Amino acid sequence: MTTDQTRPATDPHRLRAPDPPQTPHSVLNIVIPVYNEEASLARAVTTTRSFLDEGFPFSTTITIVDNASTDGTWQVAGALAESLPSVRAVHLDQKGRGLALATAWSAADAQVLAYMDVDLSTDLRALAPLVAPLVSGHSDLAIGTRLSRTSRVKRGAKREFISRSYNLLLHGTLGVRFSDAQCGFKAISAQAARALLPYVHDSQWFFDTELLVIAEKAGLRIHEVPVDWVDDPDSRVDIPATVRQDLGGIVRLGSELVRGRIPLETIRRTVRPGDPRAPASTDASAPETQSGSLLRQLVRFGLIGVASTALYTVLLLMLQTMMSAQAANLLALLLSTIVNTQANRRLTFGVRSRAGTLRHQGQGLLVFALCWLLTSVALSLTQGFSPLVQIVAATVANLVATLLKFLLFRRWVFRPHPADSTSAADSNDRSSHPTIISGGDK
Repeated sequence: MTTDQTRPATDPHRLRAPDPPQTPHSVLNIVIPVYNEEASLARAVTTTRSFLDEGFPFSTTITIVDNASTDGTWQVAGALAESLPSVRAVHLDQKGRGLALATAWSAADAQVLAYMDVDLSTDLRALAPLVAPLVSGHSDLAIGTRLSRTSRVKRGAKREFISRSYNLLLHGTLGVRFSDAQCGFKAISAQAARALLPYVHDSQWFFDTELLVIAEKAGLRIHEVPVDWVDDPDSRVDIPATVRQDLGGIVRLGSELVRGRIPLETIRRTVRPGDPRAPASTDASAPETQSGSLLRQLVRFGLIGVASTALYTVLLLMLQTMMSAQAANLLALLLSTIVNTQANRRLTFGVRSRAGTLRHQGQGLLVFALCWLLTSVALSLTQGFSPLVQIVAATVANLVATLLKFLLFRRWVFRPHPADSTSAADSNDRSSHPTIISGGDK
């Protein structure tokens, strides 16, 4: 029953780790970040508090974090903190879900730190399975997943498409294994939070993804729980802006991992000092096999090209409803290129290891840029000629670009090296110790 008036640190993008607790007052601290939720906040908190008081096995504190709301949210939060047991309210003068979580987790003295969305989209019965592996010390983080076959999810086609596309993008670019980065139902041990938060820079919606990626690359254990989830039609999320921020976050985080700016080994040793598993490599070339004959590679390359074109068309149609035509075209090209590179990596050229994924994707984007430049030059050189001449020139240039792409993929991007056998062996050794512990069937 506490209200706090809290201001963020001078640099909100450098998130502070929570101080080591002395004697935890609660086993679990649940953070509910809110922005302009005057109408729904009271119901969410009272429902959650009642659920916790009716036999939930761990002592729990609820922390409401008001993200610079402009309505009466802060007044409602304060009243709830005064009237309900083990409820705190914190006010921030800056927006940002990541900032809200980092601030609340930094001040919490619980053994396990969690958060959930105020709309209660996730069935609260998944809370105990989410938290239990962290309380026991078996896992370091836990996430609710809407993408398991045993999850029950009710949401529109557009949100379903965006969610699956985003997680596919993460798998293709950063080589992650966890299935759902953005479900608003997660938990982390206080020890893991202290080790990870100093290296999490995002203070907005990419916070979740950045936290999970660093944790997985450091070899921490991530537990997944299939959840029942109902979409909130009154969501405050600005989808186009969030998409742009997330893409920028992926590029930044990938660059930091490749350059070795995040001390993954130090994080792992801090959280799991007795665990012999090494952090996942992010920049080793590790093709395990070079798949079959040239003819088979050409056939697979062609089929993947057709599928990528279909994917581009679907993406363009979907994205045009959310942003300008030029932005939709660029994003559709980017996403389809990433999927194309990943599919060719695995199916055409037989690279099974996750090692080298970031480098291969970067090379794939360079190949795409070169092919795009070739077709653009062909159109520029035939400007002023008849439409038929331009079509022929563009078609020939596209065929040449396709052949060039295949050759570059085969001879440069996915070319095996003498050290590949060693890298592949290391990768196989790591893969025998999975870092994802699933709470249900995928």
